[in-house]
Amino acid sequence: MREVHARVCGPHMGGYMLARKIIRTGYFWLTMEADCCQFVQRCPECQMHGDLIHVPPSELHVLTSPWPFSVWGINVIGKISPKSSSGHEYILVAVDYFTKWVEVASYARLIVARVAKFIRLHIIY
Repeated sequence: MREVHARVCGPHMGGYMLARKIIRTGYFWLTMEADCCQFVQRCPECQMHGDLIHVPPSELHVLTSPWPFSVWGINVIGKISPKSSSGHEYILVAVDYFTKWVEVASYARLIVARVAKFIRLHIIY
């Protein structure tokens, strides 16, 4: 078990994976899964460097829209350094939450009139 778990054969896998790997190498005994789980629980490296999850599990809340193109998210990315070849430093991004449709435009200077024109040309029309 020690050889398969930490030496030549493997990178400190969990108990059930260790049992499967031992079966693939040609060994089997009746209490193999329980023995492998106990072995992994006593492995100091696995206990010291294992993933620590401090947050209790919770449900994911999906952000949905009832129909296409009813809810948009608009964001400005910038000031980008270095500038693009055309001298643009700002990126304006709009995403439809239902279809995940993306509209993007870049600008050298971002003013209210350009944002309004972007919305009119890329979203409304």
